[in-house]
Amino acid sequence: MNGSVENLALIRAALRQKGIDAYIITHSDPHFGEYITGHWKIIEWLTGFTGSAATIVITGSFAGLWTDSRYNVQAEQQLKDSGFEVLLSARYGLADYVDWFSSHLKSGSRLGFDGRIFSVRQLRQIENIPLLENYSFDDSCDVISGLWTERPPEPLSVAWDHAVEFTGLTRSEKIAMVRKRMKERKIHFHLLTSVDDIMWLLNIRGNDIPYSPLLISFAVIGEKQILLFVDDAKIPPELAAGFDNLDIVMLPYDEVYNIISLLDEGSNILIDPSTTSVTIYRSIYSRFKIIEDNTIPAELKAVKNRTEIANISKVMVEDGVALTKFFYYVENNVIRVPMTETSLSVKLLEFRGERINFLGPSFGTIAAYREHGALPHYSAVPETDAVIGERGLLLVDSGGQYKGGTTDITRTISIGFPAMQEKEDFTIVLKGHIKLAMTKFPLGTKGYQLDHLAREKLWEKGLDYGHGTGHGVGYCLNVHEGPQNIGPGYNKTAIKPGMLVTNEPGLYRVYEYGIRTENLMLCYEDEETEFGKFLKFDTLSLCYIEKQLIDISLLTDDEIRWLNAYHAQVFEKLSPHLDPEEVKWLAEKTSPV
Repeated sequence: MNGSVENLALIRAALRQKGIDAYIITHSDPHFGEYITGHWKIIEWLTGFTGSAATIVITGSFAGLWTDSRYNVQAEQQLKDSGFEVLLSARYGLADYVDWFSSHLKSGSRLGFDGRIFSVRQLRQIENIPLLENYSFDDSCDVISGLWTERPPEPLSVAWDHAVEFTGLTRSEKIAMVRKRMKERKIHFHLLTSVDDIMWLLNIRGNDIPYSPLLISFAVIGEKQILLFVDDAKIPPELAAGFDNLDIVMLPYDEVYNIISLLDEGSNILIDPSTTSVTIYRSIYSRFKIIEDNTIPAELKAVKNRTEIANISKVMVEDGVALTKFFYYVENNVIRVPMTETSLSVKLLEFRGERINFLGPSFGTIAAYREHGALPHYSAVPETDAVIGERGLLLVDSGGQYKGGTTDITRTISIGFPAMQEKEDFTIVLKGHIKLAMTKFPLGTKGYQLDHLAREKLWEKGLDYGHGTGHGVGYCLNVHEGPQNIGPGYNKTAIKPGMLVTNEPGLYRVYEYGIRTENLMLCYEDEETEFGKFLKFDTLSLCYIEKQLIDISLLTDDEIRWLNAYHAQVFEKLSPHLDPEEVKWLAEKTSPV
């Protein structure tokens, strides 16, 4: 019996003892970020699945894992012989396991989950299960801790100060901004459970979370004090002294569940239901008037200030230089030097490591050759690490964390001469990318209203892609960071001047290849007319787009002008930082078409 099947049997035995008919496990931690520490990788420990989006349901006779289309092939491969069935969520990660409950559970069933890693929003979904009557749930059901004997401990990194030369605003200024909005909305307390909100507010960073410079913590902003729930060993004396001057009181991390319930009864408290756990919610719902919305720091940090924008522009040059050196290396050595997907990821990290103020990757690099490119979130492991051959498409999706910003960029290049179908597909994707990059739209427009621009040419060919078109990006924080995005699902947040968003349409032919072209864009105000203010995007990422893969006959004159202008900007900004041979090579890559 393998480990997954054995552990599954032990979990079922524990559930029978507790009288639980169905047990839910989510890929999350108490802060509901994208990346979690080893301590909370319960699904990976239990099934072997390494994707970043998954939900498990276990009953006495069924074990299933729901994930979205990004991971369908990966999940089938990793869950083989695990005892778990793979079920695909509806597009864009909807919680279809809730619908499964309706048709597979009997009325009167009892559901169990660990409320520390189950959000209020997730709770609302199962509270309204259609067709299921008289069910109940146990939100303090943790059957994992007693079984996972070699569970990794929680990380213990030390906070560092994110200097005002990068942030543009001091801690006190940010705190004052938040409290001003709290006062305007008559909010007495503001609970922060998303770690990036706390890092932004206090101008600190840490190394607790993979790929994001975060320090695990909770915070409550009051009218005069801030309660910071964090292991005090993580805060060095000089930072602790600064916190004390601002009435920031440090308390033990695990005490948040108890202390928050002792705040002034009857007060108004603002929470984000998507990042607040059921356990915390249970401790406050009967004592306070709860206001549910995006957090104030999330809304403030989404709009970058002038200092941040200036630093991001510098970071794009640093990142672009690293990418140029990387692709120059690949093209000039692919036949002579053995290369694999993993070795390319390591090489790209080396080039980024040479750049100023580089902290580390912003996510695990996706270097996907040929059919692996059809897996949008592919991650090479020893069993799948493909050798780069003499022909085929190579998709590289990567990003870096710098003190002055966070990057995310994807390029698809051709090793050897591309096939006509590859060129046509690449060009159709590029047309969607350019259409979105060039669009002009009125103030107040939401991301879902722009999404179709990147898909129209694909739709005309009966093609599409199963992920969003763009996401917000943090500032030396999370690479995926809202509340803004561009995708088909409804999002109430309008795209505003100062917001960063990616532009990343793609096309994936299973078992053949994948194509994605991604840049980071900054929204800015273009003009104001009698009909109101209009906005546009400025493309910030700097890296050539592979002309060898473009069928020029499919581009309009406007699209060609955009491509040539973008390439001219790439060459102008990057060439002063390159070696003579690299400059010559980049000049050809960015020459007008």
